[in-house]
Amino acid sequence: MEKILIIDDSAVQATHLKNILSEDYEVTTAQTAQEGLKQAHSGDYSLILLDVVMPEMDGFMLLKKLQEEVVTRHIPVILITSLTDIESEQRGLTLGAVDYISKPGHPLIVKARVNTHIKLYQYRKQVEYQSMTDQLTGVANRRRHDLYSLTKWQEATRLQIPFSICMFDIDKFKVYNDTFGHPAGDKVISAVASTAAARLQRSTDFFARYGGEEFVAFLLGDSAEKAFAYLKEIRRDVENLHIPHNPNISQWVTISIGGITTIPKPETTYQTYLKMADAMLYDAKRLGRNRVVWMDEKIRQHVEK
Repeated sequence: MEKILIIDDSAVQATHLKNILSEDYEVTTAQTAQEGLKQAHSGDYSLILLDVVMPEMDGFMLLKKLQEEVVTRHIPVILITSLTDIESEQRGLTLGAVDYISKPGHPLIVKARVNTHIKLYQYRKQVEYQSMTDQLTGVANRRRHDLYSLTKWQEATRLQIPFSICMFDIDKFKVYNDTFGHPAGDKVISAVASTAAARLQRSTDFFARYGGEEFVAFLLGDSAEKAFAYLKEIRRDVENLHIPHNPNISQWVTISIGGITTIPKPETTYQTYLKMADAMLYDAKRLGRNRVVWMDEKIRQHVEK
């Protein structure tokens, strides 16, 4: 069921709207702008109904804040108001509102407009999902990684929690393609992606195909020791698929993984540590492949034997 947030200082008006919509949607209400902003950050809402005239911070100011913040700017907002002048409507639409409903709001009109914008939001999400999904493997693509990594890096910086980044690729993949052909190579990429994705399913995990036979993942909240152990399990899972490789290279298809764990500081960047994870991957290759090389918070290197 889609979730709707109603932000209105009038309990009567909020209840009126909730009664209209609660049969079809999961509805949450907030009676101040600050409470509404907090709710918008914490919930996965498909639509916000926002009162314009509120004390302390009016709907226009709150709409501007919602549009400025990464975690809320994607949520469509319908303004609810008793103001009838053209200037107010123009101001709201200019700030990013998707529609305008006059109070008290006839139930049929409220339902019709809400239904329309929920459908548009669902369609937009579907299009965005397709544009950020790797077509071969079904996991996130590099575009999704580039956008999501920045958001999560900022979150880890704010909360001061460990952030682990790792990169891995398929060992001697060019030789595999030359031996078995590109269609077989595509199946191997898909099998590796599925195997890794099956492990990286926690809400604090993210996994994407970075390009070719290379993948990237990051984990929030895990110590270096825990992340190192977790990725060793993924490496073993891939080896245990027992996909035959070129016998001159290896008995089975394997992967090498490089990673680093850090507690982000405001002056550091995600890209810097991504490069360090890539350097750990290079070391894993140099040391014989089919292994994990990890760097902990104290810049100490751990090598899987």
